[in-house]
Amino acid sequence: MAERILVAEDQENLCRLIQTTLSEQGYEVAVALGGDAAIHELMQREFDLVVSDMRMPGASGMEVFRQARARDYLPDVILMTAFGDAREAVQLMKEGAADYILKENLLEELPVRVRQVMETRKLKADSKMLQGRIETLEERIHVHRFDTIVGQSPAMRDALHLAQRVAPTDASVLLTGESGTGKEVFAQALHAASHRAAAPFVPVNCGALPETLLESELFGHERGAFTGAVRTKPGRFEVADGGTVFLDEIGELPQSTQVKLLRFLQDHTYVRVGGEELRRTDVRILAATNRSLEEMIKAGGFREDLYYRLNVFPINLVPLRERREDITPLVQHFLARHERALSDVRPEALEYLRSYDFPGNIRELQNLIERACILAGTGSIDRHHFPIERGRLASDAGELLSLGLSIDQMERRMILEALERAQGNKTRAATLLGISRRALYSRMESHAIPIGGVEADAAESAANPD
Repeated sequence: MAERILVAEDQENLCRLIQTTLSEQGYEVAVALGGDAAIHELMQREFDLVVSDMRMPGASGMEVFRQARARDYLPDVILMTAFGDAREAVQLMKEGAADYILKENLLEELPVRVRQVMETRKLKADSKMLQGRIETLEERIHVHRFDTIVGQSPAMRDALHLAQRVAPTDASVLLTGESGTGKEVFAQALHAASHRAAAPFVPVNCGALPETLLESELFGHERGAFTGAVRTKPGRFEVADGGTVFLDEIGELPQSTQVKLLRFLQDHTYVRVGGEELRRTDVRILAATNRSLEEMIKAGGFREDLYYRLNVFPINLVPLRERREDITPLVQHFLARHERALSDVRPEALEYLRSYDFPGNIRELQNLIERACILAGTGSIDRHHFPIERGRLASDAGELLSLGLSIDQMERRMILEALERAQGNKTRAATLLGISRRALYSRMESHAIPIGGVEADAAESAANPD
């Protein structure tokens, strides 16, 4: 897009001559016959540069300069002056004018000076844009550093160690684990720690797009490729050139798209939907799934050759119930986002969270903390701020009360339900209820619930000491 210049000069012949000279250099030039007209133009349109005479009827060149520098878009200003007015022009340069030219050398020097000012302006804009990109990159790397991932359990330390080893490479990584275990967080950290960090990180949820659109999203399409394709659209692989594509829920990928993805992984070439040109892009593939791809292969739902292309470096993220020591630091981490501290959570509420199974894993914990912070306001966060069903076995208190059950009856009902869910394993049942095994035995005895055989009980006690 051509740079836009405003020429302010009260002599019409000279003004038109300057316009012609600069237009021949490829600039878009507007003219204003006098200072007042120039100020009006500055208020109506944006310009990259103002070339203004110092002496004009009405508003002077000094007033035009100050009005120009007051604009949000901040155009540069070159002043035209007679020899005797040069001192005033020099003073305006101290205030921010880009340059001044003596009128006796105007037509010879103006194109050169304008080009110099425009090049300097472009360099400043490029520098500002580059600085913005650097700051964005630094922020991204800071936000997605491995050391910002919360977890101190052996399982999490193992996963982090593997991720840090593979991050600097271009190896494909397959992240496995239940929903909500942090697979995308790991993927972002892998990208931020790689040599591709300055390029895009492009996530694609393979399960959220219909089969008819998925191929177009990945590889792009040409105009007219299908109904509604009114323009050419680049795909995610093309957009991510030089960076990383994260294929989430890869197990949901249709068989037809699996074939095309396999071909892409072999040589990083593809053809847009409706196109013929063979294109190439340089991206790293990270994939994630909460399904067993091995079982899908046996059932014929996933290609074995694609699996081995994706599973170059597997990292498994275990569910939160298998790394309970991470619950407290995660609670602290999510509280900090709401300017709250761990001390704001009552001990019994924290203990309740520690004993909960979290079927939704870290994502569920994050949502619970956010909701509790809203409900508690500035007060302490208590047990009742976490409206969760312990292991999905406890009904809402209102529903239980509507059944006309006493507290003892409700407790007995919960114990029996917990034992059934735990298939008779009392340690597991106690965990579901948020009490110790000894406390469970005591309450079972008080409710006349058979505890079970002595030998079985002794074996369980030995395997699961309190």
